[in-house]
Amino acid sequence: MAEASISVDQDQFSCPVCLDLLKDPVTLPCGHSFCKECINGCWDQEDQKGVYSCPQCRHTFTPRPVLHRNNMLTEVVEKLKKTELQAASPAHCYAGPGDVECDFCTGRKHKAVKSCLMCLTSFCETHLKPHLEISGLKKHTLIEASAELQEKICSEHNKLIEIYCRTDQTCICYLCMMDNHKGHDTVTAAAERAEKQSELKEEQMKSQERIQEKQKKVQELKQAVNTIKLSAQTAVEDSERIFTELISSMEKKRSEVTELIRAQEKAELSRAERLLEQLEQEIADLQRRVTELEQLSHTLDDIHFLQALASGRQSPTHDRPDFHASGIAFHQHLSFDGVRNSLSDLKKRLEEFCEEEFSKIPPQVEDVQILPSEPKRKGDFLKCEFNIWAITPEEREEHDKQFDLFTHTLGYVSGVQVRKFFLQSGLPVSILAKIWELADMGEDGKMDRLEFSIAMKLIKLQLQRHPLPTSLPIIMKQTPVPVMKSSECFGKLSARSVHVR
Repeated sequence: MAEASISVDQDQFSCPVCLDLLKDPVTLPCGHSFCKECINGCWDQEDQKGVYSCPQCRHTFTPRPVLHRNNMLTEVVEKLKKTELQAASPAHCYAGPGDVECDFCTGRKHKAVKSCLMCLTSFCETHLKPHLEISGLKKHTLIEASAELQEKICSEHNKLIEIYCRTDQTCICYLCMMDNHKGHDTVTAAAERAEKQSELKEEQMKSQERIQEKQKKVQELKQAVNTIKLSAQTAVEDSERIFTELISSMEKKRSEVTELIRAQEKAELSRAERLLEQLEQEIADLQRRVTELEQLSHTLDDIHFLQALASGRQSPTHDRPDFHASGIAFHQHLSFDGVRNSLSDLKKRLEEFCEEEFSKIPPQVEDVQILPSEPKRKGDFLKCEFNIWAITPEEREEHDKQFDLFTHTLGYVSGVQVRKFFLQSGLPVSILAKIWELADMGEDGKMDRLEFSIAMKLIKLQLQRHPLPTSLPIIMKQTPVPVMKSSECFGKLSARSVHVR
């Protein structure tokens, strides 16, 4: 039997209590219908009175009626729900704000689901059927509904843009290829997309590697900060322990030493915090860049991909010079032995001698610098300037009573590294023998000054005729500097100076 189509209003099947479509509907003796849960909730509040009423007509019932589901009403509500779902299906949805409209619909237009690159038209599900059923139209290229079809049309020839000119790095149509771009290196947009996609993946990998490198450096800096804090805290505790044993006249000097330690800690931490902030900012920029590249890699529109990729590489963020985390080294260990030894010695001295000793403590701490990482390649050495000096015999004779040791102060490579480096340089055997002697004797300071000078000049002449290898492993070491005897209580100084240009 044919079903009759009856137009009904949803409000006729709504519960008067919750105002939604009836759920498990029940009908009261007065004829009004409610959700079973809703009417039971109302009547539960009237249990104390013992009189139950209809929420709509206020008809009263005594005792509380037994409720049974209205099967016919339940079926009608279910069919009404199905009808609403069908009416809300994509095939019957009208285009709203921001939606692509169907170009074939008349009157109120439906939402388009596909766009044809051959017809340059967008279709709803109803008008799309010919493209899915007619053999000639099946060959057309369908894409997700797009409102930017005109951007894929050549403004000069009114043809579809599907060619990429590598010479001019722009998207063109096939008539442009035969006209203005004749003889240029051209490929299909899909082919260029495939190549750019591989470049995109490579760039993503490099960005991820740089993120990992910077994250590693962040962890190292954080560890250095903890070490600095621990070292400074230990020094403060030792200073406090020593100063508590001194008489009241030393209280002023105790505060001065504490301030020196705190000042050095503050300078070191301030430097580290600036580096942390800069590294974290660059990590955030790289992560944002990776996200953008990931989203771009999944776009299906080749033209949009190429145009967006080209515009992204011209952005200031992309061209901004990177902060090289590999060029950062951080001095993690601050030595306060000089202060501690000085204070231990001062404890045993008289009050008159304390002023003389404290006058030798510098009034200001030196600027704390984070040392760059040790150079490994020839290009790294060109950025560095090494300060290498030595104490002359005349200076020793002049201050012989004030110094208790004499040695050269040098930054040098180890003997093993010297041999490894010069074996690769192709120098003659006679020169290599002199270099071996330099490597063996230069480290303990026993080489004669004249021999040292001659060896270095020979090496310099040979290096002018032979190119340096691409990398040079170097181990920077610290050697003692002559220290005045009266200053031994402050510890033994060490020197190494590397200034980045």
